[in-house]
Amino acid sequence: MTTRGEATKQKLFEATLRLSASRGLVGLTVDDIAAEAKVAKGTVYYNFGSKDGLVDALLRYGVGVLADRLRAATGDGDPMDVISAQVDGTLEFIAEYPGFSQILVSEMWRTPGTWHETLTLLREQIISIVRDQLHRLDAAGRLPDGVQIPTAAAGLFGTMLVVALDWQVFQPARTRADVRESVMVLIRGLGR
Repeated sequence: MTTRGEATKQKLFEATLRLSASRGLVGLTVDDIAAEAKVAKGTVYYNFGSKDGLVDALLRYGVGVLADRLRAATGDGDPMDVISAQVDGTLEFIAEYPGFSQILVSEMWRTPGTWHETLTLLREQIISIVRDQLHRLDAAGRLPDGVQIPTAAAGLFGTMLVVALDWQVFQPARTRADVRESVMVLIRGLGR
C-alpha cells in the first residue's frame, strides 16, 4: 500500500522528470517543480529539503529501479542470455523513464557536478551487476584474452544508456527487440 507521503514524492519525481526532459535540471526551480506536481512549494522542502535533495533522491530511486530490473534478469543460465535480458530490461526502463535517462547521462558527463558523489556510487551499483555477468563469461572461457572486465562493464553500461537514448530520441519507430539485438551483436563480437 502506498502512503500519502510516498504518493507525493512520486508526484514530485514525475514532475521533475517531465520538466527535465525538455528543460534540463540546471534551470529548474523548486517553484517550477511544485507547480508541475500541483503541490505547494513547501511540499518539496518538506519531503526533500531542497531541489538538490529532490534530484539526489530521484537519482537514487531511478538507479534502484534499474538495478532491481538488472538483478531480476540474472540467473544461472547462459551468461550471454542473462546479458541479453539485462540489455532488454535497460531498454524497457529507459522507454518508461526517458527523462530519468537524460538526467543520468547529462549529469554523468558534468564533472564535477552537484550530484557527482551520488552518481559515482550509483554507477558502481549498476556496473557491478553487469561486471558479474562478464566474469561469468570469462569463467566459461568465452572472453578473449586481455579483456579488462571493469572497462568492459563500464563500456557495456554506457552503450546501453546511449543506444537506448538514441532509440528514444532519433529512432522511436524501432522495436525494443530490434534495438536489443543491435546491442547484442556488439556484445557477441566481444564474447566467444
